[in-house]
Parts: sequence; C-alpha cells; structure tokens
Amino acid sequence: VMEEETPEELLIKRHRKEKKDLQAKIQGMKNSVPKNDKKRRKQLTEEIAKLESDLSQQHEEELKQMKSNAGTKVEEVVNRVEAIKLEGGEQEEAKQPRVTKAQKRRDKKAAQEKERESRIAEAEVQNLQGVRHQEGLKLAEKLAQRQLQIKEISSDGHCMYRAIEDQLAQRLKELRSRTAEHMRNHADDFLPFLTNSNTGDMFTTDEFEKYCSDAEHTAAWGGQLELRALTQVLNLPIEVIQADSPSIRIGEEYDGEVITLVYMRHAYGLGEHYNGVERLKESTGAEDN
Repeated sequence: VMEEETPEELLIKRHRKEKKDLQAKIQGMKNSVPKNDKKRRKQLTEEIAKLESDLSQQHEEELKQMKSNAGTKVEEVVNRVEAIKLEGGEQEEAKQPRVTKAQKRRDKKAAQEKERESRIAEAEVQNLQGVRHQEGLKLAEKLAQRQLQIKEISSDGHCMYRAIEDQLAQRLKELRSRTAEHMRNHADDFLPFLTNSNTGDMFTTDEFEKYCSDAEHTAAWGGQLELRALTQVLNLPIEVIQADSPSIRIGEEYDGEVITLVYMRHAYGLGEHYNGVERLKESTGAEDN
C-alpha cells in the first residue's frame, strides 16, 4: 500500500513545479534576446539571477516554516511518550525515535532535491549552445527582419489558441468551440487526416467526435488541422514561422491582417509549442555608443 504523501513532500513537489515554471520563463527570456546584444545579455543574466534568488529564498522560508511546524508536532509526540512511560513503568515506546528518523530522512531528501534542482537551474542558464537556445536565436533573427519578436505564451496545452487569442478579440473558449464545431460540420475535410495510432486505420465516427469534443472542452494540443479550421472560421490567413524550415501560410485565400504564430520544436524541454509575436522593441544600439 502506498503511503500518503506528507505535507512536506507535497510542498517539495510544489517547489519543483514552481522551479520548472521559472526555467520555462527564463528560457523564453533568453530566446527573446539576440546573442550579439551583449548589453542586454548582461542585463538578462542579472535578471535571471534575481528571479532565481527570490524563488530560492521563498522556498527556503516555506521549508523552514514547515520544519518548524513539524518540530512542534514531534515535541508533542515526545511529551505523550514520556507521559505513557511514567504511567506504564516498564513500557518502552518506540514512536518518538521513528518520527525523528522519518523527519531526518525527509530533511535529507529535501536537501538532496534542492541541490539537484539548483544544479539543473545553473546548467540551464549556462546552456547557451543547446538546441533550444539555437532555435530561439534563429527565430529571433527571422522575426527581427519583420520588426517582430516572440511574445511568450504559457505552455498549458492551449498555446496555439492563446497565441491567436492574443492577436484577436476572441476568447480562448470561443476559439476552441468554433474550431470543434467547424470540424464537425466539415468532417469530410478533416476525418481523412486522422488515424488511430494503434491500428493505423482512419478514425471512426465516434473517434472523430471524441477528437472534436477534446478540442472543444480540454487542453488538447492544437496542430495543423485545427489551424486550417481556424482560418476558415475566422476568414483570416495564419502564418507559422519556424526556426529550421520555411514559414507555413494557411488560408492564403483570405484577405485581412495575417495572424502570425511561432512554432517551437524544442521549447522548454516539453516538445512542441506555439508562441505569439509582438512588435520588436526599440533597439538599444544608441545606448551602446
């Protein structure tokens, strides 16, 4: 039988998630600054160090508070044990040593986890030659030619829709709903491109309905089929810029201002991800002179 997670283990798990989220944010910050912009790179390093220091301090304080609370509980157990010993004479209670050992074990585990994550964070900041960094540089260069830069979108499964939502007066829920409805109403245009990953067979009607339902009601990741549906729903062209391939333009038959997305294959170590774009901020070149 699995033991129920202790409050301290739950706290450590939350800390781990917060550190991962921070690393995702840091990666986006690094991707947005060209390698040759040394002044901004130096500022970025300082900003990253501040973010990591603040989060580390917050986590240390929370762990300290947790251990303080745990220490109070241990003391209560010790007092109860001592009372039982006085009443029972010969009885020897082993509860207090077990609690102490468990607490030491948890403390050791927390310290090891903290050290490991600190090493990972340091390696991530210094990994200027990694595939994610290289992808970010290539995208930054392509976007700068259009006077654009990456606008960070959260990696929560809704990224493609959120990137479009950011450029339109449409809400995420509405975009998902309209996408799913369009695919249902034009099944012949979409069903042939969907196959069961286990059998290789084309989706059945039920499988297709589940696919559409997931697109509407869950955080199911959106891809090229959903982009095609969205161009038809919005009557607008969508362009997807990639680091190592020519950009893809969908819905060229439609007039209107193009919606631009950035497709990232290596983002955050989580695999595929879509970001938005925004106007390129003023260069710091004048300040560097």
